[in-house]
Amino acid sequence: MAPPFPPPFPDHGPKASPRHRRVLLLGGTGTIGRATALALVARGHAVACLVRPGSAKDDGLFTETVVVEGDVTDPAAFARASAAGGPFDAVVSCLASRTGVPRDAWAIDFQAHRDVLTAAREAGVEQMVLLSAICVQKPLLAFQKAKLAFEEALIASGLIWSIVRPTAFFKSLSGQIARVQAGRPYLIFGDGTLTACKPISDADLGAFIADCLDDPHRQNRILPIGGPGPAVTPRQQGEALFALTGRPPRFRRVPVALLDGIIATLSLAGRVLPALADKAEFARIGRYYATESMLVLDPATGRYDAEATPSTGTETLFDYYAQVLRGEARAERGDHAVFRSADAGERP
Repeated sequence: MAPPFPPPFPDHGPKASPRHRRVLLLGGTGTIGRATALALVARGHAVACLVRPGSAKDDGLFTETVVVEGDVTDPAAFARASAAGGPFDAVVSCLASRTGVPRDAWAIDFQAHRDVLTAAREAGVEQMVLLSAICVQKPLLAFQKAKLAFEEALIASGLIWSIVRPTAFFKSLSGQIARVQAGRPYLIFGDGTLTACKPISDADLGAFIADCLDDPHRQNRILPIGGPGPAVTPRQQGEALFALTGRPPRFRRVPVALLDGIIATLSLAGRVLPALADKAEFARIGRYYATESMLVLDPATGRYDAEATPSTGTETLFDYYAQVLRGEARAERGDHAVFRSADAGERP
């Protein structure tokens, strides 16, 4: 008896996949995961989402997919998902640790993914698409090292693989919209030009991920990807917000040394109180995004290269800002709020 997948849409247009697959999606309740689920369904794939119990309740998106509730850290979760919605042809993962602290990073970004990969290989799954992060190019933090370790495992797995490394998400760069609307200054580190990124929208990234299943040029490759247009700095982000609100630009500089002091204090206190050790890691993550660009890193020069960073899609960050200000979109950041200071890159 066939699993209870909804039927394909009758007309998928030019984006229809030439080969409809049964896909297990991890991380489908996140904003990128939701966009990826929609893109997969729109291409005619049968999608099963492995989600935390209760996380898909009353969500219209999941009427288009099979929902399997379970704990992704349970090695048996893949088998239960297969029983409900398999056998699968491919696994697509938009899953990431919620905090980025070492224990979560290694449990989710590495171990949970490795367990799924092992089970998928044993079940005959032929392909996996992984949403990673461009910051693993320069791995200084626990979550980056965990992601990179799984990337290496996936590459060596024998499956057809695609590793997608986006540059920055709109939601990661939306934390100061309300601040500017309230007439307060936009916070920047240094002069606001220490870093740059090429932000990509949820929908554009979801489409890029979904198309990895069919595009041979995106297979067995690491794929850095940003949104359309030139790279933008935090100062340019602030200037755009002020222009959209009709207010004169006002900036407040935050010294990077302030973060260094916070990190040192919390690290010392964290030797006694573990909760403060986690806060120290959050501060390290904030400092990373305050000082490192989310662009392709040239290993020969050690410099970030906007021209070498590929682009896709149609929606720009400033389009998104305008939509939020008009009330047509919501700056929903969720767990990304943990990592927000004056600037942030992507945290899938």
